[in-house]
Amino acid sequence: MVDLLLNNRELIFLGLKTTLLASVIGLIGSLIIGTIMAIVQVSPLKIAKKIATAYVEFFRNIPLLVIVMFFFVVAPIYGFSFDGFWAGTLGLILYTSAFVADTIRAGIEGIPKGQMEAGRSTGLTYVETMWYIILPQAYKIVLPPLGNQFINLVKNSSILAMVTGVDLMYQGDLIASTTFQTIETYTLIGFIYLCITLPISYLMKHLEEHYTLKN
Repeated sequence: MVDLLLNNRELIFLGLKTTLLASVIGLIGSLIIGTIMAIVQVSPLKIAKKIATAYVEFFRNIPLLVIVMFFFVVAPIYGFSFDGFWAGTLGLILYTSAFVADTIRAGIEGIPKGQMEAGRSTGLTYVETMWYIILPQAYKIVLPPLGNQFINLVKNSSILAMVTGVDLMYQGDLIASTTFQTIETYTLIGFIYLCITLPISYLMKHLEEHYTLKN
């Protein structure tokens, strides 16, 4: 397996770089959109609340592959062209943000309502109270499930291989088809994914323990 890695290091490195880039962009994008949707879901504005809830339910209940193929196949028909990388990454953002929104919403709802009222009574707006008082506490509560969502995002980034996204899985398929070392190749690719996700898992566990001891 070491020889396989050394002989195909350029392809594997390119795939790893693409996977990490898609994962980081997907993580940031899904966290931002997910947080916004979570805030809107618990807002007093009924119309906005319904729209956010519809967004979350829609993307939670559609296969990731369908979303990715929409950007890769359907969008170009209407003049919006995306390469495999961006089709996969945008699909990851929309799909993961729905789960992130649901997770953060649960955290927000776990905060006593009196804290929102206390924040508003000091002169803070709804958004300011949510940003400075509610969200920091909500993030601490949902840190473990949020970490699981980010690990799932990294694993789900392999969907880029379906749309020639030149990611780690795509390069693995290419190497396996040219070297005929199928077992060794996919074992190596699986090990590399493990090397990416395990540090995230340990980091989230460390943060959880840190905040638990701090509280």
